[in-house]
Amino acid sequence: MLQFLTYPFFLQALVAVALLSVCSAVIGTYIISRRMVAISGGITHACFGGLGLGYFLGISPVATAAVFAVGSSVGVEVLSRRFRLREDSAIAVVWALGMALGVLFVFLTPGYVPELNAFLFGNILTVNVADLVTFGIYAAVLGAFFAWRYREIVAVAFDRDFAEVSGLPVRFISYTMTVLVAVCIVLTIRLVGIMMLMSMMSLPMIAAEVFWHRFTPVASASAVISLVASVTGLFLSTVVDVPCSALIVLLLAAVFVLARLCAAFVQKSHS
Repeated sequence: MLQFLTYPFFLQALVAVALLSVCSAVIGTYIISRRMVAISGGITHACFGGLGLGYFLGISPVATAAVFAVGSSVGVEVLSRRFRLREDSAIAVVWALGMALGVLFVFLTPGYVPELNAFLFGNILTVNVADLVTFGIYAAVLGAFFAWRYREIVAVAFDRDFAEVSGLPVRFISYTMTVLVAVCIVLTIRLVGIMMLMSMMSLPMIAAEVFWHRFTPVASASAVISLVASVTGLFLSTVVDVPCSALIVLLLAAVFVLARLCAAFVQKSHS
């Protein structure tokens, strides 16, 4: 397996999973704390409309997916806050509209769209230097925003109403974090695909929450879990010759199950 470390594409994949592990841990901890897993699913599926539009117009599908992702994330916030629509109802609208538009545009696109499978199921080994630079810039922006507004972000994540009463810039934090979630989803699609993205942004955090309950420990433990599972899955995929994204998600699911079993065992031994 170590011979693969001499291949540039494999080293790029390693760097990609490292960046993904850190960013998805931070974003995932936020959406789990705010109970926003559903909105992340809505944004993920709304991206399909952007992908279809990109193929139909013959332009970058990642760029159009980013526009759809940001638009849908802001749309959910606007519908839920300004029009008093329940958040889950707004998510359902965005989810259904994005998928429907994606199917329509793909159908109208002449010929076959082979690259679509890469976005649906992911292929981390196709990540190039430009992708790494883009993700690196995003990671820097995310880290800078958290360093600037960490306490406000944590307050909004755990108790939005209390944060608003306390005079914190809740709307600014909510909209900015929602956009950052949307951008993270778009950038991650190339790595693990739409179908498996939600697992990467939820399973490590849910596993970490079994043992920790504060934002920083959960995010840190999630990053470690994601990194170990991702690197292990990447190396194992070279041996068994299966998609590494599937192995990564299976390993994350195994960590979650082990965490729950350990917690149950400890609770039983103390009772």
